[in-house]
Amino acid sequence: RFAGASDADAAAARALFDDASPWERDGGAKRVLWVIARQHPGETMASWWMEGFVNRLLDEEDPVSKKLLRRAVVHVVPNMNPDGSARGHLRTNALGANLNREWANPRVDYSPEVFHVRNAMDDTGVELMLDVHGDEAEPYCFIVGGEGTPGWDEERASTQQRFKETYARACPDFQTVFPLEYGSAPVGNVVTAKTQVVVRYPRAIGMTLEMPFKDNAQLAQKDGWTARRSAMLGAAAIDAMLDVLPLIGGGE
Repeated sequence: RFAGASDADAAAARALFDDASPWERDGGAKRVLWVIARQHPGETMASWWMEGFVNRLLDEEDPVSKKLLRRAVVHVVPNMNPDGSARGHLRTNALGANLNREWANPRVDYSPEVFHVRNAMDDTGVELMLDVHGDEAEPYCFIVGGEGTPGWDEERASTQQRFKETYARACPDFQTVFPLEYGSAPVGNVVTAKTQVVVRYPRAIGMTLEMPFKDNAQLAQKDGWTARRSAMLGAAAIDAMLDVLPLIGGGE
């Protein structure tokens, strides 16, 4: 009981803990999150997204970020492809590798970026991974998840859907309806980051976030899709991460 509290206040405070799950009440192992961006170096909006995400994550006065970091370890790779970015490549690293097709069997002599990041993921484990991209064709912000990946199940699908719905509430530039169809690798193909995460780490959620090159058709503006809007979308992802935190890693 805290000083100055009435009996009713004290009872209400106790109820907050009585209704909490054991993980929320007692602590325990932190959830493990990974956020990576710019596997395709020409998708510069992924770096702008990262600026917004990291700036908010490290804001000591932001209560959502503070709570997230109390209950999770967040591993961040702001630019998966720095050599390709420096060279002005659209989709490949300095050796010609499309990094988001290298996750099944990365080679240190061809795709070292993926080789070392995947090894680090093996060391820490992964319970949720978000891979940030830009899409040249679709005029929307959307997520493609683990659908069609071996081992994908209703529990993970439900958590992923909740993440998407919370994200859309936190930032209306994100939406959960379009595109109605989206080209993806054949069922069972696990060469991308999100699919490899799903098959490699039990119960993990792997997702690819896409942003438009031109604009979000639902909230179009004269300046199109800007660096600031990318950054704001990045910042809003923290709300969605905190919301699903009790559901990942085996749930409560």
